[in-house]
Amino acid sequence: MAGQPTQQQESPTLAGAGPSIVAPGRQALAGAGSASVAGRQALAGAGSASVAGRQALAGAGSASVASSAGRVVRLGLSKVPEVTVAFWIAKVLTTGMGEAASDYLTRAMDPPIAVGLGFAGFAAAIALQFATRRYRTWVYWLAVAMVGVFGTMAADVLHVGLGVPYVASTAFYLVVLAVIFGVWYATERSLSIHSIRTPRREFFYWATVLATFALGTAAGDLTATTMHLGYLASGVLFAVAIAVPAVAWRLGLNPILTFWAAYIVTRPLGASFADWVAVPHNRGGLNAGYGPVTVVMVAAIALLVGYLSVTERRRVRKP
Repeated sequence: MAGQPTQQQESPTLAGAGPSIVAPGRQALAGAGSASVAGRQALAGAGSASVAGRQALAGAGSASVASSAGRVVRLGLSKVPEVTVAFWIAKVLTTGMGEAASDYLTRAMDPPIAVGLGFAGFAAAIALQFATRRYRTWVYWLAVAMVGVFGTMAADVLHVGLGVPYVASTAFYLVVLAVIFGVWYATERSLSIHSIRTPRREFFYWATVLATFALGTAAGDLTATTMHLGYLASGVLFAVAIAVPAVAWRLGLNPILTFWAAYIVTRPLGASFADWVAVPHNRGGLNAGYGPVTVVMVAAIALLVGYLSVTERRRVRKP
């Protein structure tokens, strides 16, 4: 019985202590819960920030892609057509037409007037070509055709007008072409026609084209008259000559070198056959006349350019 009072005395102590111990515990748990909620909110905020960051990166990526696409589009606005079989056919036709038209005009009217008209047509066509912002089929080939006419006149002026032998005029235009190539490469570090996207490169390109027409005209007359091969034999000779860079390209030789080598040869190739068809029989030709040859070749060029315009437009629209 003596132990009972002790137990009764201790019980109030425990009873009193219970609430005082439990209350702080609940507060501690509540505080921990609040901290947990705050932690979740912080994590949610961090997640939102992460999402926002990803969205910002995605936006920046889209802007970068759009900017890159814009640069690609701007760089893709070449002023020169794709080199295909149709390109070479059109080029040979323009050289033959240029030869026939030049000879017809200088015979049909006073030569200085004919040369003046040829230069005016050449200047107008080149100005139109430079005014376009991208390659346009008919504008480009009009410029090539007018270069063919005036380039022939420029070469004939040295021989017919000034009495310069074809050997000397051929050598002269060869030097002119070499100088243009040298300055072009020193300035742009490339002679590729696939890089004709700036006015300066376009200037070098057309200066080269004009020089190749003049050189080809002089070289064709050199073989046909000075070397006495005649126009048909000269045409066959240059047909074989143009096969050399073609085969070399197929074997892996530098495509820029082989392109320009073939481009130069197209001039005497087309001109030799045009002269052969046009000149009288006593000069070894078919006597068709320069006027009819000019008309037929202009019609052929128009048909081919029309075909190229349609096919190239379809290729651009194709997804």
